[in-house]
Amino acid sequence: MPEIPEELLRRSAEAKAKALGLPVEQILAEMRGEAPATAVPAESVDVPRPAFVPSPPPPSVPEIPPEPQPPDPASAPPPVTTVVESPPAAEEPAPVAEEPAPAAPEVPENGAGNGRLAATVSVRPSVPPAGVPEGVRHQRLLTVVKARAIQQVKADPTDKVNTWPHLMIAEFTALLAMTAFLLVLSTILQAPLLEAANFNATPNPSKAPWYFLGLQEMLSYFDPQIAGVTVPTVIGIVGFMMIPYIDRNPSTRPSDRKLAIMLFTIFLAGSATLTILGVLFRGPGFNFAYPWVDGVFFDDLKDWVDFGGH
Repeated sequence: MPEIPEELLRRSAEAKAKALGLPVEQILAEMRGEAPATAVPAESVDVPRPAFVPSPPPPSVPEIPPEPQPPDPASAPPPVTTVVESPPAAEEPAPVAEEPAPAAPEVPENGAGNGRLAATVSVRPSVPPAGVPEGVRHQRLLTVVKARAIQQVKADPTDKVNTWPHLMIAEFTALLAMTAFLLVLSTILQAPLLEAANFNATPNPSKAPWYFLGLQEMLSYFDPQIAGVTVPTVIGIVGFMMIPYIDRNPSTRPSDRKLAIMLFTIFLAGSATLTILGVLFRGPGFNFAYPWVDGVFFDDLKDWVDFGGH
């Protein structure tokens, strides 16, 4: 017989000692043959129980002697044999089972059959694994819910005011302030009307009103067909009509409307630059001139703005 390794022998002894509740050294000695085998109590041995346990055969039924008969043998009744049925064997109390026990077959009342009774056996309950307390189930984490305050606090809306009187009072106050500013400005600045126009004497330089000076300034750089027809039509009419279809962002926050802000900034900067050049930097013959050297050649400004005189 080959020799069992010491490590495997000790592991087997530990498992057997744990099952029987005995010391490991005693089991090792028994497995090595150094000590006699220990009797295993019946309670610790798990013997599978059969589904049906046959009951012992019923005792033999003794015959009862017949009663005294009259001397006439012809009229005497035949002897009667009484059969006493054996009482059914008491069923064992079945432990609590996880599954319902199968029903026992019925035994005929007239004593027919093989004289055996079927016993009901239930399945033994499963033992919970070691380390898990009884009644405790393992849970599986599904999700983590962020904790919230028990009492939800909602701020009162502060971005809405009534039209009357809040909004109307603010607008009426701004109207009065702007009216007072225009009255003071018109009193301080002298803005007389010029003499009647003389069609025989064309002023030099001849400039358009300030709101057309940007267009007049472009005529000095491009062909009249481009500066007077193409640019105003493509940019001023078609271009501005296409902006709402190009920028379809519904947000009203300036940080979200970068394209719209860029387009408006380009238009405003270009228009302001051309208008300032036409007002201050154009002299006789619509030639380029410095206002601090040659003066300002613009009818609306020459009466109250003098950068050097002319």
